[in-house]
Amino acid sequence: MTAFATLCGIQDAARLEAIERTLLQIKTRELELVRIGWCDLHGIVRGKTLVASALPKTFHEGVSMVSTLMLKDTSDRTAFKVFEPEGTSSLPGFGQGGNLLLLPDPDSFQQLPWTDSTGWLRAQPWFTDGSPVELDTRRILQRALQNLGTQGISMQCGLEVEFHIYKIEDTNAQLNPELANWPGDAPVVSMIHPGYSLLTEEWFDMAEPAMRIVQRTAQELGLPLLSLEIEMGPSQVEAVFDVTDAMTAADNMVLFRSAVKQALRRAGYHATFMCRPPFPNIMSSGWHLHQSLIDQSSGQNLFLRSSPASGSTPMDAGYILSDLGEHYLAGLLDHARGMTVFCTPTTNGFGRFGANALAPQSVLWGRDNRGAMLRVIGECGDAGTRIENRLGESGANPYLYIASQIYAGLDGIERKLRAPPATQDPYNSSNMHLPNSLSGALNALNNDAALVLAFGNDFLSYFTQIKSSEALRYEQAKDKNDFQRREYFSRI
Repeated sequence: MTAFATLCGIQDAARLEAIERTLLQIKTRELELVRIGWCDLHGIVRGKTLVASALPKTFHEGVSMVSTLMLKDTSDRTAFKVFEPEGTSSLPGFGQGGNLLLLPDPDSFQQLPWTDSTGWLRAQPWFTDGSPVELDTRRILQRALQNLGTQGISMQCGLEVEFHIYKIEDTNAQLNPELANWPGDAPVVSMIHPGYSLLTEEWFDMAEPAMRIVQRTAQELGLPLLSLEIEMGPSQVEAVFDVTDAMTAADNMVLFRSAVKQALRRAGYHATFMCRPPFPNIMSSGWHLHQSLIDQSSGQNLFLRSSPASGSTPMDAGYILSDLGEHYLAGLLDHARGMTVFCTPTTNGFGRFGANALAPQSVLWGRDNRGAMLRVIGECGDAGTRIENRLGESGANPYLYIASQIYAGLDGIERKLRAPPATQDPYNSSNMHLPNSLSGALNALNNDAALVLAFGNDFLSYFTQIKSSEALRYEQAKDKNDFQRREYFSRI
């Protein structure tokens, strides 16, 4: 009988060797459990936990997963009527809540540092006939990177991730069965530092017990952590990661968020990557995505310019960036409104787009300007020249965030777009503003012909229906603060 992995076309010699290596590690370390994790549309890790003896078969035959997990909004409600004849007519293979199969990647193996005798493997979903589930967000990024690869280009990314850590004081609202609700409430918390003193050493010392957990968890998982910092807001912190290839960066972001939330929870802390926690006087958390394109043959940074373009001024993109880099930058600007919903996908995140908040408000770029949406960093001859997109919130799905950059930038390259001069006034009210709501961002996406073509009608129809469900429930919520506390603070 043909193994399911063979039917899927992925069972080559390299995978078989990786399976044997991973099984040997599991045996040598005497692991008892292995979690098979998959990243959903909202960037949340889901999956199943298997006893270690079940792994050999699972590598070859997969493990089942109910298909409705791919159809959930942020409250875990199914956004499609799967038990009605036409409810999933736009989604072949998803009717009646049938099974998908998760095939784990043996090269993704990790031993989880915060729990006993437990391994972890990343997986992707397949239909039972062996065809890939193209709506899977990791596959969306894989296709985007393949498009880059056909031009001999790869992408590198560095991550700056802001988030909040709180001390758990009471779990009664969250765990009391008399108070159970859908979605459930969050725990009662207190802060780990009082905020409003950026990078203060005393605040870091106050927060160090929690920060040590973040540090050790990230490093024991092999993530390229560079620094941990005290951010401006009360109980707000930041983690900065070294540059990697784009897919590794996305995978690292998924694993980091899930891991630190679990490790901190065990120690009595609640970590949230929600943009704006539901408390007075907080500061918004952003995810600043540093990006550059690399020549696959030479390894050279394709944004690098050896000397300023003829006739350029310091406010011109060509003064710093190569022609290709300027085209890419211009593509990001041209599609900024359309890609916003992939970078800021929750109703909560749009509260971040305010004036003088070190967050973007308008479609602009600037030279080392933290008020602009796109911050160009570097000088002529600097191999580290890059573009920092400050549009994202920390809870964004990494695969969709990065894929949107690729597709927007590629369109700029193909059309040889030119960037306007750099801004020196990023919060001027006359600038073209970003969308100010989830519904507005969805409309902007569906009106962006190039992004619709790149992501495909099938994916955008699917994505729009699920995110529209979230937007509608938020708009109809009588208590919007309660909505965000349950939907985001307790989960993201």
